[in-house]
Amino acid sequence: MRQVSLREFRTRGAKALEAVPTGETILLSGQQGPAYFLVPVAGDVALMDRELRRALAKASLRETWRLAGEIGLHSISDDEIEHEIAQVRTARRTRKAG
Repeated sequence: MRQVSLREFRTRGAKALEAVPTGETILLSGQQGPAYFLVPVAGDVALMDRELRRALAKASLRETWRLAGEIGLHSISDDEIEHEIAQVRTARRTRKAG
């Protein structure tokens, strides 16, 4: 994977990508660090889009599980979850009625 600065990509566009081999993923980075991936498209665009979205969703889920583990939510019971859901639903009904 090659890395290209956002500034270079913004100012030079295609020229900035000429040195990158065909098919290689590019990481665009700004002053705050990595910002975007440029992923080459080969074949069925709709299929690649679904696969990319699925991979991003899995990564997000793993991060959520990690965060839940850090604050102790990974070990709550089904009854505790149902109680929390009931509280939220009650609060929503109260807001709509008021």
